[in-house]
Amino acid sequence: MACFSLPTPLFNYYKPHIGYLFDHAVDPDKRRYSDPQEAPRHFIDLDRYGGTDAVPHRWTAAVEKFTADTLLEHGIVPWAIQQFYFRLVNAFRDREEGKILYYSAVLGHYVGDAHVPLHCTRNYNGQLTGQKGIHGFWESRLPELFGSDYDFITGECHYLENPLETAWAILKKSAAAVDSVLTFEAEISCRMPPDLKFTFEERGNTVVRTYSRKYAAAYHERLDGQVERRMMAAVNAVACYWYSAWIDAGQPALTTSISSPTMNYTEEVKDSTSSSVHPGHNCDQDQ
Repeated sequence: MACFSLPTPLFNYYKPHIGYLFDHAVDPDKRRYSDPQEAPRHFIDLDRYGGTDAVPHRWTAAVEKFTADTLLEHGIVPWAIQQFYFRLVNAFRDREEGKILYYSAVLGHYVGDAHVPLHCTRNYNGQLTGQKGIHGFWESRLPELFGSDYDFITGECHYLENPLETAWAILKKSAAAVDSVLTFEAEISCRMPPDLKFTFEERGNTVVRTYSRKYAAAYHERLDGQVERRMMAAVNAVACYWYSAWIDAGQPALTTSISSPTMNYTEEVKDSTSSSVHPGHNCDQDQ
């Protein structure tokens, strides 16, 4: 959907590859099983520090205050966004189509993750409050049931003056929603009989236990559009990051010279080995 928020030159470039972007946006999740250094890129437990204002936004300053090991333990998604943003800028500048599309997909994944409130707390799956399973409930089950009614037309994107600060602003809004995500589900759980909370559904050849439609509808209504708002914000933010990378690269003329990019997540991991633990020098360059 982010493609439809792009101005015409970029929309014409991205549109033929929407299927590729769709397929490879999940590569960072696949990589979590093969690369132990991948997981920290998806989240940041801000409540371990006392909130967004307690963490220096620049990587070197944050390392100086907390150490790199501590940051990696509690998540580095804002710096992952910045790191892959600069990779996308360089790919645009070099007109490497495979890398442009691949880094667009991967960057989009991390930007999406930053919009999820439960990616900002150590209680990421409700395991500390007796709400285990709430992570998938909020980010998967609710959109699965109600997403067809969401409005993903978010308007045209805009240029980001400071991609890193934008990532922190996104996280601040996500962190502010954590309390309602947890509190509202707890309220619904207390109000609805336990036998109405879960149901069994067929998924392919498997029968799985999942939150019932009635329970999900009550939670979704209590959230009052929160999931849709975060998804709409994510759609527009992804487009803004792509557009800004193209602008920062000098607005190169682009052609869809290849029908199927060949770069995949295995190659990307190999390419990023030297900086897979630390976001790298790009995370502190002037913007």
